[in-house]
Amino acid sequence: MDNFDKKFYLVREDVLPEAMKKTLEVKEMLDRGKAESIADAVLKVDLSRSAFYKYRDTVFPFSTIQKEKIISLFFHLEDRSGTLSNLLSVVAGSGCNVLTIHQTIPLQGRANVTLSLNTSNIITKLDELLTELRKLEFVEKVEVLGTGA
Repeated sequence: MDNFDKKFYLVREDVLPEAMKKTLEVKEMLDRGKAESIADAVLKVDLSRSAFYKYRDTVFPFSTIQKEKIISLFFHLEDRSGTLSNLLSVVAGSGCNVLTIHQTIPLQGRANVTLSLNTSNIITKLDELLTELRKLEFVEKVEVLGTGA
């Protein structure tokens, strides 16, 4: 069974088991050249090699999504004049290109917007962009719907 047949979940870091967090640390150390080998890296973070091998192909940092180039985001917004324009301004400022926009008719002062973005020229980390979008006063909710190549 390959990865296409499996479900993937986005999970907050604070609920991950320590072994998974340490596996991510080891992978980052190896990617950045901060360790000479797997044995060296697992020793530095106090993780067994067997735990690393168990999780290495199953846990990935959220930033890996950036490599996919396309991401779809769902927003629940207050219906105010200029909200979509302000939202798109933040997205454009991050270097992302909007591919599609779908907006529902506002009901009870709220509207749903789905954006598909090309992130190939993003100038910030994706999680930082999401944090910035969530801080906008008219944004009630932001969700990552999916990614694709």
